[in-house]
Amino acid sequence: MRVNEADVDWTTTEHGETAFRRKKLAAAAGGERLGCSLYELPPGRKSWPFHYHTGNEEALYVLAGSGQLRTPDGTDSLASGDYVTFPVGEDGGHRVINDGDEPLRYLALSTMDDPDVTVYPDSDKIGIYAGSAPGSDDERIVEGYYRRGDDVDYWLDEG
Repeated sequence: MRVNEADVDWTTTEHGETAFRRKKLAAAAGGERLGCSLYELPPGRKSWPFHYHTGNEEALYVLAGSGQLRTPDGTDSLASGDYVTFPVGEDGGHRVINDGDEPLRYLALSTMDDPDVTVYPDSDKIGIYAGSAPGSDDERIVEGYYRRGDDVDYWLDEG
């Protein structure tokens, strides 16, 4: 299926230093196994908190603007034309930062494997998703965010 970016509405996310607009292109075109979203970060703002996926590979392609990319190895510059991959696991940790004066526009791509666990090292949280992959609009049977230390015994509350 095909969709034109102009026909897809922006959604807006804003929380603290995180702020961006997003168009879920793959979802609008009926994509099921490959996700693709168009992102626009205003100057001085950041994308999703630093994270990595345990079940999904991601990538981004910078369309316009410049900024910084935080990875487990530190921070590096991003510029128009850059393509970056984020493998499954700790080595794939990332966050996009717009430290420029113009909007930073990029495509974010992802496998859409279900289930998935997203790890947020800075806040020591995990996100758990089952029933649909992260980025999907489909209903989930399990979804939540938890502190990594909130572990309970397997047999707790079992008669």
